[in-house]
Amino acid sequence: MTASDGTEVGSGRSSGAAGRLSTHVDLEAALSDALESTDAAAFVHVGTARDPRIRYLLSETDDSTYAVAYDGDEWLVRTSAESGHPADRLAGALASEGTVLTPAQIPHDAALYLENQGFELASTDALERARATKTSAERERIEAAQQVARAGIQRGAELLATATTEDDSLVVDGEPLTVDHLRIAIDEAMVAAGGFPAGNTAIESVSGSQLRPGEPIVVTVAPREPGGYHGSLARTFVADGDGGRERRTHVGMTQAFRSTQAMLTADTESVTAVEADLEAEIRAFGEDGPLETNVAGIGVEPAERPIAGADDVAPGSVVRIDVTVSVGDGSLRIADLLAKDDDGVEWLAAPSRSLSPAMMLE
Repeated sequence: MTASDGTEVGSGRSSGAAGRLSTHVDLEAALSDALESTDAAAFVHVGTARDPRIRYLLSETDDSTYAVAYDGDEWLVRTSAESGHPADRLAGALASEGTVLTPAQIPHDAALYLENQGFELASTDALERARATKTSAERERIEAAQQVARAGIQRGAELLATATTEDDSLVVDGEPLTVDHLRIAIDEAMVAAGGFPAGNTAIESVSGSQLRPGEPIVVTVAPREPGGYHGSLARTFVADGDGGRERRTHVGMTQAFRSTQAMLTADTESVTAVEADLEAEIRAFGEDGPLETNVAGIGVEPAERPIAGADDVAPGSVVRIDVTVSVGDGSLRIADLLAKDDDGVEWLAAPSRSLSPAMMLE
């Protein structure tokens, strides 16, 4: 259905000044169930575009404050671009009094406006639970962000692959290749690919700012696409490496990623179970040092449900699979996005996981 200005708002009737990202039957079903079980009048949230829940609910935002409600049938939206506080005007537009459900965090002034209109507030996590399942439109946006991430990682690999060695330092075009130079080049590539680095690009090197041959260089990016959805990639490169312990550990890490793919293809598993499987596979390769595994959903936030240990990685989930293993004075890290649906799983825009930067370019 469309709002009075012609924009799309959910799959029910709507009114207001902004549109939903897409029809999300799971969201409306979750909110309707929460409203029915508590006998509440509506679900309400208030915030700006800096709030990821507002970015999730609305397809287009500006610098306004937005008040959004769903009463089980109709979406209503009010903005600060019009006169009066949007929460006050939204409360006046709701058809009845009683209880309204809100996220656990809602601006204090918005809560007061709702209470002044005769509503009592009760918190619900229905919105967060619904966000754990991605719509096809959301998955496309996450994959677009991941393509941006891939462009950045590939640019970093290109610089490392073409670097020469002078005085035990990596050099490109006669100039030392530093952490800052590499990070800037990666960010520029992501901007050129249509995304925003979002200040999330990080380069880790044992030697500090100056990059050196034979040492692990960890590159991590988490850009946003124009609609605000994130990607996430991490790769470890060794320029002019000669194998050794890093190679053995890296083989165990890549095997762990294959094991996770098989595990989630076969069944729905909890975050805890996936993280435990990753660690077990790496330990099976003889790695007995410190390691960290992290599995979490991704979307309008870099980390969102499924994120707690008991949360399931179920069909509709898009999760970051992230592993870091300490090796000597440095570390190796790999992170990729895995999307699960009823037909199986898929790595999203995943480049080569090789330690050799040249392999990324093939």
